[in-house]
Amino acid sequence: MSLYIDTSVLVAALTNEGETTRMQDWLGAQAPEDLFVSDWVVTEFSSALSIKLRTGQITVTDRANSLAMFTRLCAESFGVVPVTSQNFRTAARFSDQYTLGLRAGDALHLAVCADHGLTLCTLDRRLAEAGPQVGLATTLI
Repeated sequence: MSLYIDTSVLVAALTNEGETTRMQDWLGAQAPEDLFVSDWVVTEFSSALSIKLRTGQITVTDRANSLAMFTRLCAESFGVVPVTSQNFRTAARFSDQYTLGLRAGDALHLAVCADHGLTLCTLDRRLAEAGPQVGLATTLI
């Protein structure tokens, strides 16, 4: 099964959070060839680290170490799928379903999964619950 790892899982795995050990164990139990991220995850991951740095949750060194590990995982373990204009149009369709309460970035994660046949894996309950409502498999880790 091809798994799309959303940003929440990677931030938890690669920074010091309450779920860090559990996310590291979960990632380690997966076959590397089954793991995918998108170019959007790359952007969100960097943004999340910058927020953590600005709010004093991590140090400059922590940020550098987490970013280096993420970059290595993207180069050596994860498949990185591009985000296309079609993905944005699909995300807009998902966002139009206002009862789902999707933010644009989350709709884009779902759209990438839809357009690439990937199962979305996340720590975000709302995102995990929205997937099946738009016909996508999701896993709340």
